[in-house]
Amino acid sequence: MKTALLHYWLTNVRGGEKVLAALGEMLPEADIFTHAYRPERFGEPSRERLWGHRVTESFIARLPFGRKHPQACLPLFPSASRSLKLDGYELVVSSESGPIKGICKPKGARHVCYCHTPMRYLWDMHDEYYRTAGVGGKLAMKLFTSYLRKEDLKSAESVDEFVANSAFVAERIKRIYGRDSVVVHPPVDVEFFSAAERTAGDYYLFVGAPVAYKRLDLARAACAKMGRELVVAGGGAATDDELRGLYAGAKALLFPGLEDFGIVPVEAQAAGCPVIAYGSGGALETVVGGRTGMFFKEQTVESLCAAIEEFESREFASDACRENARRFARPAFIDKMKGILAR
Repeated sequence: MKTALLHYWLTNVRGGEKVLAALGEMLPEADIFTHAYRPERFGEPSRERLWGHRVTESFIARLPFGRKHPQACLPLFPSASRSLKLDGYELVVSSESGPIKGICKPKGARHVCYCHTPMRYLWDMHDEYYRTAGVGGKLAMKLFTSYLRKEDLKSAESVDEFVANSAFVAERIKRIYGRDSVVVHPPVDVEFFSAAERTAGDYYLFVGAPVAYKRLDLARAACAKMGRELVVAGGGAATDDELRGLYAGAKALLFPGLEDFGIVPVEAQAAGCPVIAYGSGGALETVVGGRTGMFFKEQTVESLCAAIEEFESREFASDACRENARRFARPAFIDKMKGILAR
């Protein structure tokens, strides 16, 4: 079938882009459509191709700063998505956490949406994003939130089947879009991280971009209060090899934010590293409490400190962590998605 792969923007290699790469591996003849593409971030020599797939950008890429800061063009995304020329495509597969799914679906085509989450800054976490936004961000949210919510709901009408990256996100899809979904956890390079030799040291580890909802502040405050060393690896500063070594050498990964799924705890467990996580969201699906890590109930310094203290009084086997991580390996994702697309 002539297939189009959609992704909101291609400006960095993160979890969503790794999902797109796995989808592209399954669908080698597919063409990629996106709002903005920065090939230098993917090691590609030209703008025309990505991983062997032809790439087409929307008009967002031609706007000033459209490629560097596509998020700033969010109010234009609904129009940009509808402007993409998809005539003749029989299958559309979107990798989505924004309005790229709101395309003009070709007649007779099927649209499968792999949803990382409905847009958090419009729905569940709107108030938190607003609280931490600057003056310009607050003004933009006041002006455009209502419009973008309507467009987001409308964009869901083009989707024939939703696939959620976690049960947590499946509940959001049901509540916001009124649609059922199949849960397929995203692919994690378990084999790569499992190759690390476990050498647990005395430091705790935080991995992630320094954005407010990931709660780096909480990890820092708890470790400072308890006199524990915290190593922070975020914002793409560490290479994959460096990150693997940090996981293997950490006493535990601290995961204090609320995440839709969270690839980082799976990577840590693949390296044999247990996880101390906030007991909500995707972490409940990736960490086995008491076996591969601990949960704390409230996003407070006191609650996290109590979890760290209890963690240090117990033993966690690296083999159990690695075994749990294997559930999320790349082949499992590909097999499940192949079944959905074949259906």
